[in-house]
Amino acid sequence: MYLQDKRYVPTVINAESIKMITRKLVGKGDYRMDYTKVLCAELKLNPNQVENTIKLIDDGNTIPFIARYRKEMTGSMDDQTLRILADRLEYLRALDARRDEVRVHIEEQGALTEELANQLSKAVTLTEIDDIYRPFRPKRKTRASVAREKGLEPLAIAIFAQIPASPMPEKLAMEYMNPELGVETLEVALAGASDIIAEQISDDAAIRRRLRALFLEEGVVGAKAVKEEDSVYRLYYDFTEPVRKIAGHRTLAIDRGEREGFLKASVSLQNERGLEAVSAAVLKKNTPCTQFVATAAADAYNRLLIPSIEREIRNQLTDEAAEAAIKLFALNLRQLLLQPPVKGEVILGLDPAYRTGCKFAIVDDTGRVQDTGVVYPTPPHNKTEEAKATLTRLIKKHGVTVISIGNGTASRETEIFAVDLIAAQDSKLSYMVVNEAGASVYSASKLAAEEFPNFDVSLRSAVSIARRLQDPLAELVKIDPKAIGVGQYQHDMPQKRLGESLEGVVEDCVNSVGVNLNTASPALLSHVAGINASVAKSVVVFREENGAFTARAQLKKVPKLGPKAFEQCAGFLRVAESKNVLDNTAVHPESYPAAKALLGLCGYTLENVQNGGIGEIKNRVSALGEANCAEQIGVGLPTLRDIITELLRPGRDPRDELPKPMLRTDIMSMTDLKEGMELMGTIRNVIDFGAFVDIGVHEDGLVHISQLSDRFIKHPSEVVRVGDIVKVRVLSVDTGKKRISLTMKGLSPL
Repeated sequence: MYLQDKRYVPTVINAESIKMITRKLVGKGDYRMDYTKVLCAELKLNPNQVENTIKLIDDGNTIPFIARYRKEMTGSMDDQTLRILADRLEYLRALDARRDEVRVHIEEQGALTEELANQLSKAVTLTEIDDIYRPFRPKRKTRASVAREKGLEPLAIAIFAQIPASPMPEKLAMEYMNPELGVETLEVALAGASDIIAEQISDDAAIRRRLRALFLEEGVVGAKAVKEEDSVYRLYYDFTEPVRKIAGHRTLAIDRGEREGFLKASVSLQNERGLEAVSAAVLKKNTPCTQFVATAAADAYNRLLIPSIEREIRNQLTDEAAEAAIKLFALNLRQLLLQPPVKGEVILGLDPAYRTGCKFAIVDDTGRVQDTGVVYPTPPHNKTEEAKATLTRLIKKHGVTVISIGNGTASRETEIFAVDLIAAQDSKLSYMVVNEAGASVYSASKLAAEEFPNFDVSLRSAVSIARRLQDPLAELVKIDPKAIGVGQYQHDMPQKRLGESLEGVVEDCVNSVGVNLNTASPALLSHVAGINASVAKSVVVFREENGAFTARAQLKKVPKLGPKAFEQCAGFLRVAESKNVLDNTAVHPESYPAAKALLGLCGYTLENVQNGGIGEIKNRVSALGEANCAEQIGVGLPTLRDIITELLRPGRDPRDELPKPMLRTDIMSMTDLKEGMELMGTIRNVIDFGAFVDIGVHEDGLVHISQLSDRFIKHPSEVVRVGDIVKVRVLSVDTGKKRISLTMKGLSPL
């Protein structure tokens, strides 16, 4: 649930059960939630896990460090669960802060009753707190406030009480005639009283809560066309769908269509259920004032409540849709960043264009730029043979083995050119079209200017396109993750929330893979736990001035990198040049004594690790007993198992275990596709209603959610991820609209 302050509550909350959770009294009239109990109930965790994690967070530890090196304390919670807990903890603390703020404001007005204090202490969302505060909140000038200035509030109270023996409203109003205050007629007096009653009904927290529930359960989202012209929003020109069923991507599409002036959207109830609910809450039967209050209630409902509740429901739908979209964006980004690198290859990066030519850059197997330039194989120049000769010479000179082609303007023509170029080579050569989203953003950035001060902006793009195939993670971290383009409606999202979520994904990915301390760029280092941009630059300066690091411990000599930063970052930084093989693993320096003790228990040394000669370590630990070994070396079982994994494969890259990217040597076009044809493809983007697949024809094909699996799935992410290599069958091809419909049903998985 995404709430009023734009903070996301990441799990489904049972409000009634949460209200029963014990709260601790920490001062007179000042209540605090028991955060541990709330988080345990919501995230299904035990108290020790939550208490330890809260303490670790409050002590300034980073999420990657907690996830990797404090498993005994957290019960091996992964980084994503830890981020949810941290986010929710922040929300709960903000909730308590707002609760105290509202209590103080009400108390300053002399209006804090025991009942209000109790309601505030039981509120579990900001919406509930704001509902309680609504009658006491400073208001702009309203019809009701004007009536109060005329002294009509006592009249409104008397009528609203609906006492059976009360006189008629007209008779009551006669006592409040006061020309000096502008109450010259009965009609003015009664109208003012009605306005006050309507506002009071509108401010009633219980009524608003009941109406929200009705709208969420029985409300209908509607959209109508504002313009007759055709547009991408035609599907919504006459659209209705229940609030409880509408998909997030449709909510976001309607919102954007309304902003662009094509649609007019609304949320409504189809009958009088809303007014009935309001009337039932405020009317007393058969009193002289009942009909008057009924009329005021109808006014409150139509003039005040409906517009307000409709806005709230639409905002809630938008917020929930945005949060789901952010979650999907984050999932896609995680998969994209963790794509396996194309290692040991010399890569020619091509940044296609028409008029300005095709920029190229050649990088060696370590990512260093060997050559750059521009060729003109595409219209309007069509210097194909000249371009082929230039690149052939450079391919032979530098030993190029793979061509990386950006998928932007002129990509198709450049791909055709590349296939002809490959066919003319004596050596083995292949290519891949890569998503160049964000390349232009990077090339014009300050970071790119610092990295390549002597390169033209367009040449920097070519380097980025080559390197993002060679090592996607190291290159993509240089780009604002919002510009990478693996989501939907990212420009419509709350940008702060989107940025926080995606930055968290980047941080988790960088630290899960590990970073070579002697080759990492400042951009990559800045995402290592405990290292900010300033410290990252300091690390690089130290490296340049003192030569390559030869031990992790040298990090302690880097200016600005203090003991806490060292603790957080050391385990994620690899030093392949170190004499101590542990420096090239994810074993944290604090666990070096334990690792050495484990090797001794099993009859091994660090030299054996260096030479890859500890293949029996798991069997020896098993023979000795895991629990016994862990106790003897002074660590918990999770850390013991992590140490064993790292000792078996020093310098391991977890991405190497994933399927390699699909490299091609030939090309197809949409006209080559036939219904029923089976092809291999790569998942390029996963969205709410399906997945887009690159099948090598320039235009990605869509596998609708209904065609992704032989079983029912609620979301495409259940069966496919960005980067997956899949088998698909062509359902239909529309060359005019450049649409390809694919299916994965009935096809055996790879």
